[in-house]
Amino acid sequence: MQTSFHVHGVTCGCSPEERANGETDTRPRVVIVGAGFGGLSAAKALNKADMRVTLVDRRNHHLFQPLLYQVATAGLSPGQIATPIRTVLRKQKNAEVLLGTVTGVDTTRRQVKLGAHEINYDYLVLATGARHSYFGRDEWEQFAPGLKSLEDATELRKRILLAFERAELEDDAAARQRLLTFVVIGAGPTGVEMAGSIAELAHRALASDFRAIDPHAARVVLVEAGPRALSTFPEKLSAYTAKELGKLEVELMANTKVVGVDADGVMLQGADGVVAPLPSACV
Repeated sequence: MQTSFHVHGVTCGCSPEERANGETDTRPRVVIVGAGFGGLSAAKALNKADMRVTLVDRRNHHLFQPLLYQVATAGLSPGQIATPIRTVLRKQKNAEVLLGTVTGVDTTRRQVKLGAHEINYDYLVLATGARHSYFGRDEWEQFAPGLKSLEDATELRKRILLAFERAELEDDAAARQRLLTFVVIGAGPTGVEMAGSIAELAHRALASDFRAIDPHAARVVLVEAGPRALSTFPEKLSAYTAKELGKLEVELMANTKVVGVDADGVMLQGADGVVAPLPSACV
């Protein structure tokens, strides 16, 4: 099945039959792939342009990613950081929203492919965002998921909360400590926020909710390969962050590399080159 939104021109390369089925709207068409901050901003910036704007995304909502860590630690619900794309662009008369996954782009024919559908364009904006990287160790993802979508956040929330529930039932001290050890890899902004929120959840929100375990005894470890947290920010801010993490009882392990991740936890290599395991059920 074809879905054509193209206005036929002299150089478009379409057959006479295709031209006969063309649309009557002569405005140029802008197709924007991705409804994140970039894509949505581009669409809204064209509000008064004499153009047709088509925004394509594989999800029907715009996500405020900076607050995903709050969903992952049960501080917010998914609906509080996600807004339907159609609602955002409801009043923009020259814009339309299509739900679908882009499977290819034909730059010669000026077409975006959504499976069996083809959307013709005059201008194309690719704002698909980024995903987390495991630096060639993709097998780690099943044990240490990233945090880029609502699905990621709700899965992490489930893992974190279930760790406390399973620890409540565990009689073996070592197994219980493994369940109550949470490892966050990467001390960038998201990692810092995530580690701090897990600590607040364990040491404050859940502090009085269990009988067999003491949630305050949970260990939160933030691992950073570089010399400090928030390495892209000024050193003064990194020092302040380390101090605040200490107040939350988060263990910051700087100059420490992750060299292995599996179902039992992580393998860490310190600055001295020594490799040691850190048992954890939630990475």
